[in-house]
Amino acid sequence: MDGPGALGLDPRREGGRTLRGLSPRTLAGGRGPPDPRMNRRRLVRVPASSANLGPGYDALAAALSLRLELEVEEAGGFGVECNVRGVPLDRSNLCVRAFEALQPIEGHVFRIRSEIPVSAGLGSSAAAIVAGLSAADHMYELDAPIFEMARKLEGHPDNVAAALYGGFVVCAGDEPERLDPPAALEGVIAIPPDPVATADARAALPAQIPITDAVHNVAHASLLVLGLVREDLSLIGRGLSDRVHQERRAQLYPRSMELVGLARELGAVGATISGAGPGVLFWCHWEQTGTLLAALFERAADCDVRRVTFAPGGADVSEIG
Repeated sequence: MDGPGALGLDPRREGGRTLRGLSPRTLAGGRGPPDPRMNRRRLVRVPASSANLGPGYDALAAALSLRLELEVEEAGGFGVECNVRGVPLDRSNLCVRAFEALQPIEGHVFRIRSEIPVSAGLGSSAAAIVAGLSAADHMYELDAPIFEMARKLEGHPDNVAAALYGGFVVCAGDEPERLDPPAALEGVIAIPPDPVATADARAALPAQIPITDAVHNVAHASLLVLGLVREDLSLIGRGLSDRVHQERRAQLYPRSMELVGLARELGAVGATISGAGPGVLFWCHWEQTGTLLAALFERAADCDVRRVTFAPGGADVSEIG
């Protein structure tokens, strides 16, 4: 999920895997200071993510085509550059904190470029954590359990799993399962102007819920996963129904809930609150994306509206020569 902690605005917020571009280079001495003769330099690209997907609270998520890029270079000193206003440019930055969980940050420069809106429910903090961990792991060939570490830093598994592995993820147990996005499925994000703090969103949920609501979500999450496997958009639309978290947090994002209710009228197969909100993810067939965008530009002029695809790839690290 997302919140004001994205990229380090609040450090309390918001396993191994295979990354492309691996190039073996071993640093003698493990966590020791960087060797200035080596001048390592890495570029990490990590997707945004949408968690919960309606009925899958804290269990389902999807990677989206918006990206965060982190470039880390060995240098004579420490520095942070970022194109996102308000993000810390010191060691409290979330990319830097994640990197430092594996490797000392002295002698490194961090350059961050992000398309992911913060405080919108689009996994910007998860992307920052995965980027920092992946950069350190790749630069120094540490073979670290990235997913396990990212989950602990973020506090929950869904967004970090989607950011790391791409596609759709089902988080149950120690290691998530991944599904490829259906080829015909696209999305549109609409972000109302009022941010929602993840802490407030979680606090709005009761400790217990009626068993009928739990059964409803189990059934519909099953329909959603079945629809994704079959690439059946009608089944996907049926599977987006939630009775656990969205209505119980409606007072935090009334405009978002209004948009969810308009989804079919606007041409989508359905819509879900993205993570803690206020972003709304509209699900649609690619042939309807243009119509949906036009309708949202007219009916949701107060929102930041963006076309997105469901990204099949997760975190990617490349060596810069």
